[in-house]
Amino acid sequence: MEVVLFREDVICLDVQYADMRPRNCENSGGINMKISDEAEEILEELWTVIVEKKSTLTLKGLDLEKGDKEVEELLRLDLIELIGEEVKLTSEGREEARGTIRRHRLAERLLADILDTKDTYIEEMSCKMEHALYKGVDESICTILGHPRVCPHGAPIPKGRCCRKAGWKAKRVVHPLSELDVEQMGKIAYIHSQEPEKLQKLMAMGVMPGMTITLITRFPSFVFQLGQTQIAVDKEIAQDIYVRLVI
Repeated sequence: MEVVLFREDVICLDVQYADMRPRNCENSGGINMKISDEAEEILEELWTVIVEKKSTLTLKGLDLEKGDKEVEELLRLDLIELIGEEVKLTSEGREEARGTIRRHRLAERLLADILDTKDTYIEEMSCKMEHALYKGVDESICTILGHPRVCPHGAPIPKGRCCRKAGWKAKRVVHPLSELDVEQMGKIAYIHSQEPEKLQKLMAMGVMPGMTITLITRFPSFVFQLGQTQIAVDKEIAQDIYVRLVI
């Protein structure tokens, strides 16, 4: 089970997003097409239920009917298929939904980790931001954020090409503690662990999102400072602590 501890005590910034045009993409036949914001929202829900929850969705479950414009749009673009009342993603639709959910969750991480947006506003603002993130822009944001594995709410972020590509030019801002240099300082952005016991151990030591952290030594163990306290952990635990660098 994945466990994520993220920051909630953050300040909301007033951010405006001017460019909300539908994003261009290509289907398997190379035909240029535009996907509306409403259709992308449906793709997100389909990805969450079908791919992540391994369940099914019907038009009724989506509160839609076959004649609705969003449904007709997705059918015309060959992104979904209807089998009776059940809605399924095509291979092209699955890839498009994957990209859409990736942009949404990267937008959430950007708002939480870099823009210090209050948690109660993250969902609303990320819904607006994701539609403005064109292909390629999300790769740069992912790199800047240190290729995060989960959104602030613990949902997985699908990997992109940048997550496997070495030598990306964008400067990363969020790093695992294990990658920091000695005397580098930042604030804990979030803690991600596959093991609840590790998270409980860190919490017991006072390691919480939003706290200022400084790496003291890297060997033989990772020693970091929180306030007046110095704490030593092994590399596995240091890899679970993600730090937003002070720049």
